[in-house]
Amino acid sequence: MSRYAVAKPYALPISLELLVGPTTGTVVLPRHLDWGPHYSYDLADHADLVLMYERVIREAQTSEDLHAYVNHGELLRVWPEVFLPREARAAWQARFPELGSTAAAA
Repeated sequence: MSRYAVAKPYALPISLELLVGPTTGTVVLPRHLDWGPHYSYDLADHADLVLMYERVIREAQTSEDLHAYVNHGELLRVWPEVFLPREARAAWQARFPELGSTAAAA
């Protein structure tokens, strides 16, 4: 277990309905969300979408970051595949129990 993952505060939206990020096209995340090598996420590519959501959820500093890059419907669809630190997943599922039922249904 990573001490960083335990201590890090994870940003959460107030409501999943506020997640109105893009569902099509190509996205380049700002450096504070994706500080590795420059990468474009093709939202038509399932693996790119999942990877982008992992990075945004892990690195979001504010709920506005989440609103801008995560889409409610897409999140529900890919939630079981998104690889997150246990603490991040627990925080999201505690606030949004429907995510836990999505994971159980997958």
